[in-house]
This record gives sequence, structure tokens and C-alpha cells, in this order.
Amino acid sequence: MNIFRLAADLLHLGSIIILLLKIRQTGSCAGISFKTQALYLLVFVTRYLDLFFRFISIYNSLMKLFFIGTAGYIAYLMQVKHRPTYDASLDTFRAEFLVLGAALCALAFPDGWNLVDVLWSFSIYLEAVAILPQLFQMTRTGEAENITSHYVFALGAYRALYLVNWIYRYYNEGHVDIIAWVAGGVQTLLYADFFYIYFTRVLKGKHFKLPV
Repeated sequence: MNIFRLAADLLHLGSIIILLLKIRQTGSCAGISFKTQALYLLVFVTRYLDLFFRFISIYNSLMKLFFIGTAGYIAYLMQVKHRPTYDASLDTFRAEFLVLGAALCALAFPDGWNLVDVLWSFSIYLEAVAILPQLFQMTRTGEAENITSHYVFALGAYRALYLVNWIYRYYNEGHVDIIAWVAGGVQTLLYADFFYIYFTRVLKGKHFKLPV
């Protein structure tokens, strides 16, 4: 494992910890898109099916279990424990279209033709766009709590570092993964405007607010 992938994994872990701390400390899910969280749960469940039949390392297995477990826990917090604080009227992005699009891409351009490979491809395509309901909700409200902004930034930075990891692996190992490269590139581009606002406002101590 190279330093770029390790840093990316730590940012991914950090993003989830930030979100969980926000919910637990405030007792509220305000500003968080349940649709994005449900999409991430679907991403992890379909990607990590190999937990049942392939062992790579303890680190790898623990990370997969952590992502599935925390995604399920966040869904529980939003839909059961803190459900009154979740405003579904703001979370209106048509996430079903993202699932359908990812499924069609996985069937048309899979990593392989067995079920596990198709589902892995589906998870890659879906993860590329899973943040859209959250970004759309932030656009609708025009602003967000800074801690929510930190969560979204950590997610975007994790994907950007994975791009660097893939470039590093290509030049040092000859590793090629077109599906992951394209999906990761699309996902990073989706964060472009958010990154600009984050660096120009949030890091300067200002409240996250979209320009009008």
C-alpha cells in the first residue's frame, strides 16, 4: 500500500467519524441527505461481497466491515433514532435515477461477467454520483453547517487522493483499472465547485454559503 492510498483511506474514515460526531453531539440529522447515505450503504454492500469468500488482509477486512457497519448505523440514526430531525422535504434529488444509471453502466461496461464483478462495477459507478443528493440539498438551502462541509470535503479529498494513488500505481506497477479511473475522475469533478467554496470560505472561518 502506498502513502496516497493510506491517506485516502484515512480521509474516508475521517469523513464518517465527522458525520457520526455531528449527529451524536447535536442529536440532529439536519442538513444531511439520507438519500446519499442510503446510496453509500448500497455501494458498500454490493462492493464488499468478497468478504464471504476471499481474504486479502486483516486491514482490508476490517475496513470493509467498518464501512458497511457505519453506513448501516448512520441510516438507522437518520430513519429511527433521530428521524424527527431529518427534513425529507429538502432531500428531493431523484436518487433512483442514479441507481438505474449505475446499473445500466454496470451491465454495459462490467469489470467481468460474473455476478460479483457486475455488482462491483455497479458500486463503482454508483459511488461516483452518490454525493449528488447531498450537494443538491446544500444547493437548495444555500448553506450548510461547517461540520457538514468538513464531512463533504473529506469525502471529496479521499476520492481525489485515490486518483493520485491510481496514477502512482500505473507508473510504478503498471496497474490499469479504466472503470475506477473514469468513475473516480467524474466523482472528483463533481466536487470542483464545492472545493472552491470550501477553500475560500470555510477554511477562512466563514460559514459555508453558496454564492447567489
